[in-house]
Amino acid sequence: MPRPYWKGFLKLSLVTCPVDIFPAASSTERISFRQINKKTGNRLRQQLVDEVTRQPVESADKGRGYEVDKDQYLLIEDDELDDLEIESSKSIDIDAFVPAAQIDKRYYDNPYYVVPNDSVGQEAFAVIREAMRGKGMVALARIVLSKRERVMALEPFSKGLLGTTLRYAYEVRKAEDYFSDIADVKIDTEMRQLAEHILKKKEADFDPIEFRDHYEEALSEFIRQKQSKEPVLKGKSAEPVATNVINLMDALRRSVGSSKAAAETPAKKGKKRPVGQGEMLLPIAGKGTAKEAKAAKAEKAPKSATQAKSAQPKRAARR
Repeated sequence: MPRPYWKGFLKLSLVTCPVDIFPAASSTERISFRQINKKTGNRLRQQLVDEVTRQPVESADKGRGYEVDKDQYLLIEDDELDDLEIESSKSIDIDAFVPAAQIDKRYYDNPYYVVPNDSVGQEAFAVIREAMRGKGMVALARIVLSKRERVMALEPFSKGLLGTTLRYAYEVRKAEDYFSDIADVKIDTEMRQLAEHILKKKEADFDPIEFRDHYEEALSEFIRQKQSKEPVLKGKSAEPVATNVINLMDALRRSVGSSKAAAETPAKKGKKRPVGQGEMLLPIAGKGTAKEAKAAKAEKAPKSATQAKSAQPKRAARR
């Protein structure tokens, strides 16, 4: 169990309970590299350097500064920031409950697990959690993380709460700045229906287990081969992506056709020749005698009227 990222109290009106917060996501499992000196093989360490004097700076001399003008900074001490502690520095204060569907996905930031940290507060925690369950509502609360007050959306998750920090409105860029130049295109009805058919064929339930990090897998295999001194196999080069669609309708129809074929066509089997159908191949020199070729040619030749009449009684008899 990792150490809590934050410790404090969850407050709803007069109901209070002590809680711990843990990051719900992590990137430490990814393969990472260290910077090394290629000559010695030793690891490199970054060092702070004064921008003007170019001299190394000891960690004790490192401070914070607010730039008030070009290359002019107002020194801010750590204890001065600590004196600015507000109510949400030690507590998660629930201010309101809003429908979860109303929160724009652009505002979601980082997820956290919120758990009670002692047996005394578990009842109060459970009351807050169950009051929200099944309502489609999330609690909006204030919390200070890394010396900044953040808004956190809280919702029931299993036996605990899932808290997701939200971005402020000034942090989210306006979509109009990026989408305003996109032309208004009138879509042909058949094109839209074909595209909808493709979407319907590809419908599925979300399962994150099915998503594979192909680069991470290739990187892991590369390191294994290099470490064991095996020949390093090069990966397959990516196929070029078509950058110009000549006929959109034709591309959509082909996509629909391929999806139908994949879904409906059974595995191919050897074709069964219809009864009475002769071999439709010409004789190949060296594979049979001239007599056989002549007999095959005579068999395929049209019959004379006399031969046809003589054959009629025989067919009638067979009936």
